Amino acid sequence: MHSHHHQTETDHVAFWENHYGQSERVWSGNVNKVLADTVAGLPVGRSLDFGCGEGADVLWLASKGWKASGVDISATAVTRAQADAAKHDFSEQQARFITADLTTWTTDEQFDLVTLSFFQAPFEFPRAKTLQSAASLVAPGGHLLAVSHAAAPSWTTNEQMAQHSFPSPESELVALDLDPEQWNILRAEIAERPITDPDGNPATLQDTVVFVQRRA
Repeated sequence: MHSHHHQTETDHVAFWENHYGQSERVWSGNVNKVLADTVAGLPVGRSLDFGCGEGADVLWLASKGWKASGVDISATAVTRAQADAAKHDFSEQQARFITADLTTWTTDEQFDLVTLSFFQAPFEFPRAKTLQSAASLVAPGGHLLAVSHAAAPSWTTNEQMAQHSFPSPESELVALDLDPEQWNILRAEIAERPITDPDGNPATLQDTVVFVQRRA
């Protein structure tokens, strides 16, 4: 199958259901460090995580007092997130999860913080349009944080990564297409973080970080 053929919504659901269905848990359950560091100084409010996966970022935000929501295309991932929320005794008000395809999902709500962590896939989907949808849900004075893989991990082969594209800070800002009259760009850069590779050796990963604020 050619990786760039146009996939239907059902294909997308099947891909992510298969991704989450292969193991009991896909992610570590730890908050994304860039998110934790970035939002530490913000006043708490209402947050929304686009592509929340198993919900670690949402649950971390809820633990800090945010009214946190997460949306993901995978019902399996959302079910795990809801189970974890229940385990921590979070109410629906504190940590809410929704199963939906974010390329078509809409809401009338506005949020003080909208996050997208590693909102990427090894196939084509309307990513720029989805980033713009996320930005449209930010309340006046609120923030949008998008963190993406900026490059392949050092231990992967070019062949494995051939179907992935990696956004740069510049390409993220182009995709977001923000009105400079309405938005302040607080951060747009590549950040490095230390990690251990599959063989147990020290390695680094590069993330594209874009952090913007809608003017009040």
